[in-house]
Amino acid sequence: MWPQMTSLLSPWQWVILALVPPAVVALYFLKLKRTPLEVPSTYLWKKSIEDLHVNSLWQRLRRSILLLLQLLLLLLLLLALLNFSWQSSAFAERRVIYLIDNSASMQTKDIAEGARSRLDEAKRLVAARIDEMRSGDVAMIISFNERAQVVQQYTGNRPELRRQLANIRPTNRPTSIDDALRLASALANPGRTSNTDEGDVVAADAVPADLVVLSDFRFPPVADFALGNLEPKLEMLGAADTSNLAIVNFSTARHESRPELVHIFARLQNYAEEEQSVRAELLLDDFLIDAKEVAIGAGGFVTLDFTREDVETGVLELRVAAADALTVDNRAWTVINRPQRRRILFVSPGNTGLRRALESDAARELAQVEQAEPPYLNSPEYKAEAASGRYDLIIYDECAPEKLPFANTLFINALPPDGRWTKQEELDTGIQIIDTERTHPLMKLLDLGDVMIYQGFVVKRPSGGVNLIDSSRGPIFAVAPRDGYEDAVIGFSLMPVEENGELYPNTNWPRTRSFPVFIREVLTYLAGVETDTNFANVRPGGTFALRNEAAGDELTVVDPAKKKQRVRRNRQNTYEFADTQQVGVYEVWDDDRLLARFAVNLFSQPESDNRTRPEESVRLGHEELAAQSALQPSRREIWKWLVVLGLVVLLAEWYIYNRRVYL
Repeated sequence: MWPQMTSLLSPWQWVILALVPPAVVALYFLKLKRTPLEVPSTYLWKKSIEDLHVNSLWQRLRRSILLLLQLLLLLLLLLALLNFSWQSSAFAERRVIYLIDNSASMQTKDIAEGARSRLDEAKRLVAARIDEMRSGDVAMIISFNERAQVVQQYTGNRPELRRQLANIRPTNRPTSIDDALRLASALANPGRTSNTDEGDVVAADAVPADLVVLSDFRFPPVADFALGNLEPKLEMLGAADTSNLAIVNFSTARHESRPELVHIFARLQNYAEEEQSVRAELLLDDFLIDAKEVAIGAGGFVTLDFTREDVETGVLELRVAAADALTVDNRAWTVINRPQRRRILFVSPGNTGLRRALESDAARELAQVEQAEPPYLNSPEYKAEAASGRYDLIIYDECAPEKLPFANTLFINALPPDGRWTKQEELDTGIQIIDTERTHPLMKLLDLGDVMIYQGFVVKRPSGGVNLIDSSRGPIFAVAPRDGYEDAVIGFSLMPVEENGELYPNTNWPRTRSFPVFIREVLTYLAGVETDTNFANVRPGGTFALRNEAAGDELTVVDPAKKKQRVRRNRQNTYEFADTQQVGVYEVWDDDRLLARFAVNLFSQPESDNRTRPEESVRLGHEELAAQSALQPSRREIWKWLVVLGLVVLLAEWYIYNRRVYL
C-alpha cells in the first residue's frame, strides 16, 4: 500500500522551513577565504588563473561533501516532519490470543476458488500477523474443536510461533468453543482458572488482550461466559453459498424373523440451495455389491434401504460421488462382527422358568451361563470371581450378595446391598402395569399388556436411573448406573408364592411371548452381547469399549492409517480406546487373532452444514458480536527511523569537518 503523509507543522511553519536549504547553499556561495602567503611568481600566476574559476558560481560548490551531508540532513528532517506512514494489520495492543478452529467443517475447501481450506486460510492470516509483530509484542495460539489445546504459550519469538502454527492439523471432531474461551479468559482475567488437558492455567498477573477467533462459527451460542479483559475480534472464514451433500446416518439391523437378512439403512442430506443428483455405492469388504441413483431436493434428505442375505461378517462402506468442498462426510462405514459370547452367573433357589429361558439355544449362542444357589455367594470362589470382573452379568434371583460385584447385575425380588435402592411400598393386592419405557434397550420390543402380577413392591431407584415399568402404585422395574456398571431391579418374584400352605404363580410373565424377548434384551444390553449388526459406531474422539474374556491383558488396535496402539484391560474387564481421530474402520487384535472391528464416522449436522452465515451475529456469553475481519488497520510510522538516520548523518559531518577531509 502507498505511504500516507500526516504533516506535523502548520503551513506558515513549512514556509519558514522551506527557506533553510537555499540559505545553506547561499552560505556556501558567500564562503570565500584567502590567506596572504608569499609564493614564487610562476606559482602565483598559475593560482591567479585558477582563482578565476573558483569564484565562478558552480565551481564554489565543486566536490563539497559537507554541503551534501548538510542537505541530506535537511531532507531527512523534512521527511520526518511529513510523518510518512503505512497502513498495517498489526494490532495496537501488545498481547494477542489466537483461537483457531480445526474442527471437521474447517476442512472445507472454499477459499480462493477451492485452492485452500478454511483452516489453511486461518493459518495464513495468523502467519501474516505474526510477521507484523513489533518488538515487545507477544502472542498465544490455541486450537479448538470440541476440546481446546494450547499450541503455543505467550511468546514474542516469531519463528517459534510460526513453527507451532504450522503444526496445527485438521480434525474430524465437532465444534465447541467453550473450553477455548474459558482457557483464554483465564489468561486475561485475574483470579480465574481453566481446567484443560494442558493443566490448570492461573492468570494471577493477567493483562488485557485481543482475542482473535478464526472460525466458520459452526458452533452453538456460548452461555454463562464473561469476556472481562478480552477484546474479541471475529474472523469468519468460508463462503455463504458453499454446498455440501453428506451421509448423516449409516446403520444395519437383522430381520427379526429371518436373521439371515440384513437391512442396511442410510440417510443422505443435501445442504445446498439447489437439487443434487448423486450415485450411492454400497461396498462389502471393498467390493461393490449394490448402487442407487438418487436425487435430493434443496435442503432435503433421502433415506436409502438395502436388503442383503449374503452378509454374515465384514465391513460395509457407503460412498457418494458428490463434487462438494467437504469430502470427509462423503463416505461412511459400519461393521458386522460375530457376537461375542458373554460370561453370566445365574444365582437362584430354583427358578425353573428363568433357568429354561437361559438354557435355550438362542441364549447359549449369546452367552455362557453358569448356575449356582444362594449359599454360593458366601464362598471364597464367588468373592474372588466377583471381585475380578470376569463376569459380564450376574443375575440374583430372590437373593443378594454382601457386596456388589464388578459386573452388571439384575436383581429379581431383591435389592442391591449398597443402600441406594429401597422398597417404597409393599404390594400384595394385585399389580396392574400402566406404562413402560419403550425407548430403553431393555424394553424396546416388549408388549406387557397380557402380563399379570400378584405380589411385589414399589422400587425406589437412585438418582440418575430410569423407571422401566410403572404400575398403578409406582415403579416396579428400574435400572441405574454404578461406577461404570448398571444395576437393574425387578420388584416382584418370577417364582410361585406360598399362601395357606399352597403354591400359587406370582406372575404369568414367564409363560407369555414377551418373556423370551426380555431375556434376549437382558443378554444383549446388560451382558453386553452385540447381536445387533451395528457392533460399534463411534464419533470422532469418542471412546470404544470392548469386553472379551478370552483375550489377554493387552490388545492391539490398528487405526485406518495402519498405526498400531496397545490397550490394556481395566478394572471393569474392558479395553477402552479413545484415540479415534480418524474416520474409517479400526481393527482389534489379540496377537495374530482378529477379535473385532469398529467404525468411526462424522455424522454431525453442524459440521456437514458448512454454509457460513455472515449476516448472523455470534453470541459469546452476554454479548452479540458481528463476525467480521479481525484485521483492524493501524499506522506504521517511520519518522523515528528518519530522525535516527539524521543523527548518523550529523555525526558523519562533524567527523569529516574535524578531520579536514575534502574530496
